[in-house]
Amino acid sequence: MMNDAALRKIDLNLLLAFSVLMQERNVSRAAERLLLGQPGLSAALKRLREALDDELFVRVGRGLQPTPRALDIAPAIEDALGSIERAIRTPDAFDPLSYEGTFRIGMCDNLETAFFGPLAARIRREAPGARLVSVASHTHHPGQQLDDGDFDLSVSVHPEPASWHVRQPLFEQISISIYDPDQLKLAAPLSLEDFVREAHIAVSFEGDMTGDVDAALEKVGRSRSVVATVPRFSALPTALSAMPAIATIPESIARCMASLHGLAISKPPVDLEAAPVSLLYRRVDRADGRAQWFRRIFVEVAREALKTSGCSCDVAAAA
Repeated sequence: MMNDAALRKIDLNLLLAFSVLMQERNVSRAAERLLLGQPGLSAALKRLREALDDELFVRVGRGLQPTPRALDIAPAIEDALGSIERAIRTPDAFDPLSYEGTFRIGMCDNLETAFFGPLAARIRREAPGARLVSVASHTHHPGQQLDDGDFDLSVSVHPEPASWHVRQPLFEQISISIYDPDQLKLAAPLSLEDFVREAHIAVSFEGDMTGDVDAALEKVGRSRSVVATVPRFSALPTALSAMPAIATIPESIARCMASLHGLAISKPPVDLEAAPVSLLYRRVDRADGRAQWFRRIFVEVAREALKTSGCSCDVAAAA
């Protein structure tokens, strides 16, 4: 337990240095953000280590890895710094009409198909001087891309976030099946017999032939024949129009494809778990006017796009 003398050694500058090191994981970049030299930051880190009686960060390769103690105290320190910032600074009012910068969003192509067009149109109307850039999100590392500045906001199925990130639930997305009715003369909803008899095309970034659908079929003692895989959803419409096959994909992009390409849709004849889609952004951007506006616009666009396409899911009220 820390004594009063140790507590007195910790000032706001030390807490700020800790916060930036947690975000950057690199002494050089952290020192640059803090307008300090590396020796000054190293000295601050030494004082904090002595006060807390913990290494806090250990060097791994070119970067720093926080210790369990650092990970444990990081959320409280971030909240405290955020409270201080909000108390002493009046947030700048964001004016979308005069803004001439760039909004960057990270999405995989299924969500991009469903939301990018409506989002770009909305921003064009309300912030005519702004630009929108969609960045390919690497599903396994959106948090790292966020820290690297690849995008301001990530929309995906995110794992448990780091303490310096905020994960905001959006909607629970189910999967549905699509096929070309000219190739497969089947009526929806598909029966289990039809589903396992016909060929299937799967979407897999790694080229895997099995996935959630196969696990669900195995539970009922059945299996399907996956005859092809593609790494991107955009290849499905032409593939399905060229051969009798079924693809089972997230509902938001399935309904877009059905509308644009005349494909039939059906509820799969097996129970599939819904995927929790969420927003991910940096905790330091929580009170930023520009970032708040961008998040709000995306939530409104997503809600309307899901409703218009007929999706069974809806954006959470808290979003």
